Amino acid sequence: MAEYVAEVIWTRNGQDFLGNRYSREHILRFDGGIDVPGSSSPHVVPIPMSVAAAVDPEEAFVSSLSSCHMLWFLSIAAKRRFCVDRYADKAIGVMEKNPDGKLAMTVVTLKPAVSFSGERVPNREQIEKMHHEAHQECFIANSVKTEVRCEPVYLAV
Repeated sequence: MAEYVAEVIWTRNGQDFLGNRYSREHILRFDGGIDVPGSSSPHVVPIPMSVAAAVDPEEAFVSSLSSCHMLWFLSIAAKRRFCVDRYADKAIGVMEKNPDGKLAMTVVTLKPAVSFSGERVPNREQIEKMHHEAHQECFIANSVKTEVRCEPVYLAV
């Protein structure tokens, strides 16, 4: 068993809390020592009560799925002796009502573009197989109800 710790810290700083005129800006503090600015999404709570430049929970959710998939993909590629030079993903999460009528992140689509070098470069089938395996192993994807899709972007060699 492993434990993962993240602190969420918000302070009122004299703002009109009872009048609902307070900033949703907060700090996300991770056990490695990094502080990341957090906020509600401007799609949910309008600016200036939200901070567009901060990470909102929906973005953090999407990025955690993308990051987990990438880390598994890199591990699998290394074990298969394929040299990855660059991995970039522009993951997109869709928030809409689920079958129970509740707002939820219903679909997250990963769009990883991976470039390789060296004597052994995987073909399209091998890349798809590695993405499938990465998806099956991803702890985060295995922890959520959200449909997680992977649509690799293929780069010219």
